[in-house]
This record gives sequence, C-alpha cells and structure tokens, in this order.
Amino acid sequence: MSNKQKPRVQQSNQGFSAQSDEVTLRSWTVGALPLVNQILEGMNLDELLKKHLPQDGPRMKLSTRAGLLLLVRNILLSREPIYGLGEWAQRHAPELIGLQPRQLQYLNDDRIGRSLDRLFDRMDNSLIIDVVRHVINRFGLSLEELHNDSTTVTFHGAYDEASQEGIRRGMETLGITWGHNKDHRPDLKQLLYILTVTEDGGVPVYFTLGNGNTADDTTHIETWELLCQLVGSPDFLYVADCKLASTKNLRAIDARGGRFVTVLPRTRREDNAFRRRLLESSEPIRWNDLYDITNDKGDVLDRLSVVDEEFRTSDGFRLLWYFSHRKAEQDAITRARQVEKLRGELDTLQERLRSTRTRFREQAKVEQAVAKLLSESPVSKLIKVRVVERELETFKQATRGRPGADTQYTRRVENRYRLDVELDVARLAEAVTSDGKFPLMTNVRDLSEEEILRAYKRQPLVEKRFSQFKNDFAVAPVYLKDVSRIQALLGVYFFVLMAQTLLERQLRLAMKQQGREALPLYPEGRPCKAPTTRRLVDLFEPIQRHEIKRGPASEVLVTKLSRVQRQILKLLGMKANAYGK
Repeated sequence: MSNKQKPRVQQSNQGFSAQSDEVTLRSWTVGALPLVNQILEGMNLDELLKKHLPQDGPRMKLSTRAGLLLLVRNILLSREPIYGLGEWAQRHAPELIGLQPRQLQYLNDDRIGRSLDRLFDRMDNSLIIDVVRHVINRFGLSLEELHNDSTTVTFHGAYDEASQEGIRRGMETLGITWGHNKDHRPDLKQLLYILTVTEDGGVPVYFTLGNGNTADDTTHIETWELLCQLVGSPDFLYVADCKLASTKNLRAIDARGGRFVTVLPRTRREDNAFRRRLLESSEPIRWNDLYDITNDKGDVLDRLSVVDEEFRTSDGFRLLWYFSHRKAEQDAITRARQVEKLRGELDTLQERLRSTRTRFREQAKVEQAVAKLLSESPVSKLIKVRVVERELETFKQATRGRPGADTQYTRRVENRYRLDVELDVARLAEAVTSDGKFPLMTNVRDLSEEEILRAYKRQPLVEKRFSQFKNDFAVAPVYLKDVSRIQALLGVYFFVLMAQTLLERQLRLAMKQQGREALPLYPEGRPCKAPTTRRLVDLFEPIQRHEIKRGPASEVLVTKLSRVQRQILKLLGMKANAYGK
C-alpha cells in the first residue's frame, strides 16, 4: 500500500477523529447536556443575562453570556477548574454547550475571568430577582414558605488585597477575612454565603454574600425585605435558625406584617425558666402526641409531642415546646461521647502531671490547663475537677561513691499535682430531663402546633443545598485572587444550584403525576425514590455522539439509550430518538 493510500488516525480539536481517503469519524461527549440545556432554556438565563449584562464589543470572540453559561454547564456536569474549561469544552459537541466550532479556540481562563468581571458589574438584586421571577412563573413555584440559612466559603491563602470591603466600578466588594467558620477552620479566611430556598422542592430563590466576619443575626432583615420584593408581599412564612431570634429582627418582621418560625436560643430566660420547671415543678407537664415518623416497613422511628400549654415570650410571641423521642436518644448518645472525650483529655493531662519530666510545676499552670480543656468542651458543667497538691519526697546521696551503712543522704521535697475527676450526678440528671425538648417561637396564629413543627422540620432543605454546594460542586474559588471575580463566581453557583434543583423537582413531579414511586437508578437496578441531579449525570455520562462522513455523505450515531434512560426522558417530556443529535 502506498503512503497515499494508508489511513491516517489523529486526535482532532473536536473529539476523536480517524481519517482516511474515504471515511472520517468524529466523536463527542453528550452525557447529560440535553437534560441541563432543557432546564437552562426553561430558566431563560441566556436572555436575562443579555438584558442585564453590558453589551459586548464588536471584536469579542466569545460573548460574555456564552462564557458564563459554559461555566454553569461545566459546574453542573464536571466541576473542572476554570483553567481547564477549554479542554473540557473540546470534548463536547459545540452546539450542545452553546458555542460554534470556531469559538472553541478562544476559550481560556483569562477570557472566562473577564466574563466574571462583567457579571460582577451587573450582579445586583435586579438580575437575581428577574431570573427568580421568571423561574417562579415558568415552573409554578410556591412561595408560601421560605427557608433561610447561611454557610461559609473557606479560602486557602492570604488574599491580602481582598481583606477589606471596598468599591470597585461602582459595586461593593466584600472582605475575605476571619470569622466564625462553619467548616471548623478558624485558621482560614472566608466569606458568608446566605441562601433562601422554597418549601416547594427546596429551589433556591435568593442569595447574598457577606464579609467573612459578618454575624448571622445581622443579615435577616435585609434578606427578608428583598424576599418581600420578590414575592410581592410580606405574606409568606419565613423559617430560619436561632440567629433570627433577636428582638430587633423579630419585631421588625412582625411590625411589617411578616410571619416567622424560629428556634428560641438557649440563652433566653424563657428557655431557662421552662427547664427549671421540668426539674422543680411538683405537677408533671402534660405532653400531647402530634404524629409519628415511620419507615417503609411501618416501624416508628420517632414520635413528636407538644406541651399541653402555650407560652409567650417577653416580646409577646407564641412559644411552643416540643419533645422528640429520637432527639432524646441522640442527645444522650452525643452527651456520653462528649463526656468520654473530656475525661480522656483529662486523663492525658493526668499522665503528664505524673511524669518525672513534667513542666507543670506550679498549681496556677495546672489550673490553667484544666480550665482550657473545660472551656473547649460542651459538657464541662457535668465534670467536677479538683487540683490536688501533694509533696513528692526523694533522697539523694550527699557524696559520690558506693552507698554503705554510713552513707549520708539529702532529702528533697517538691510539689506535684494530681487531678480528682468526678461526674456531677445532679447536673447530669438535669441534663437528662432536658433531652429531646426544644422550643419554637412564632408570631403566626392561624397554624396549629403540628403545622408549625412540620414547617421547621423542613429547614434541612437549605442544609441539603449547602451540602451539594460544598460536596457535589466542591465550591473552592482558590484559583481566583480578585474578589470581584470570586463574588461573581459565587453568583454563578447560585444559578447552578437553581438549575440542579429544578431538574430534580421536574423529574420527581413527573414521577408523582404518573404514579411512579421509584426508578431503578442505583447499581443492580435498586430503586431510587428521590432521584438527584448527580445521579442523573452519572447515569447519562456514557452517552456519546459519533459523526461518520463518507465523502459527501454523513451519518450521525448516538450511543444506544438504556431502558431507564428512555424512561427518564419520557418523564421529562424529551424525545429519546432526538437525544444528543
């Protein structure tokens, strides 16, 4: 065979390519891109970004919108770092990622960074509210109950130029600094990420950022006012954790006609008064059962009750005390572990005190070490520790040589210390009495005790989003040093969370409407009652598209879809025979 006739195989810029005089084969990854694209089209994100972002110049090789939407798709599907975005895009069919083939060569981290700059310049409340309002209307979201919480985004590095808030191009930049880190990394700097989601599917409907040292209780009034603007009225139930329960926050929301449910902090005197009553009252407190939580087999996992008496806070708000049997068991287990841990730390200190080379030669230093251990333990009140001084007597030869009957010895006495550790049985009994009991406060009069409890029990919807935010998407903008780009990237993550949640919600609603309790999405065909976007991405990952050209003729082939993949597409209203083409 001559050189002219030999087939040629090469890696093309757009997938895999094998060429000869007669046949050309190109392959691209399809994966779950069509699923994601359908949601992004429903969000109308492209048009809304076009409306709010500054107009691109005529020499722009890649529009700002295209760069940002590519970033959204990448985070949802692959989570490549920004500098790897171009390589990731090369493996996918250009039209499926919103690009033309010639635009692939212009992808790099600098161009995406400049897209983030333009998003930062327009990333105000109007853009977020426009997107959310369209999503509410398009997907029919209910805004009757909204849940709010915050988390921290931790940064590794100095970020000296971003340590203070300021103004850049007319927009406020935040300070990346130290604060109360919710990842338990007080040694690292952070920003505060505040998120609000709906009860209807846990769909994110608003987010905002705060300086790394922002206190949670100072963010609620501004957030609630913006939610009023989004909803169009204050007539929604605002659910948050105990950081909401400051007098200033609650009175401000109540005075403007708002409705809230939150936890009464342990520092409030109403909490202490009730727990003292549990111990001292001669009349037993009556509890009314509300409902049971059971598993698929009907076994009772938890039983929830409420006190047969309604209380009022000092502000005049409704205060309800609940009891959870499961929480009581968890409280007891947690306390036992914490006591065991503290006693282990005290035993370690005891061994150090016994050592002949101990550095604890003064009682003040021993007491200081004990106080440090107690201050770091949540069960310090259950352990009584007493520092006991004792004399250690030693004898040493007065002169050198072998000891004999006439050898003289000198007596040395030094102060040594030991710890007497005792469990405080009385306080332990007090703690056991409070196990499983927690107070909720609200200004809502038209909801029953059970409805208020169920509303608060839906608060983990926000925690689920934070879990996806940090685990599924591994949010870590460590490759960006400019604070404005970091803030814009965290805005992109909001759109990503929204798209992911909408995809899950649409599939679960379709399953409910068609009476399907589960789909065989797990290995070995095991049923999945609540499909997640992450599971869908993994399920569709093997799908590829192949284009075969024979001279002027061409043929497009897509990996054959499995039965469960076809079921999912049918539930989402997509045509299986057009998937990926």
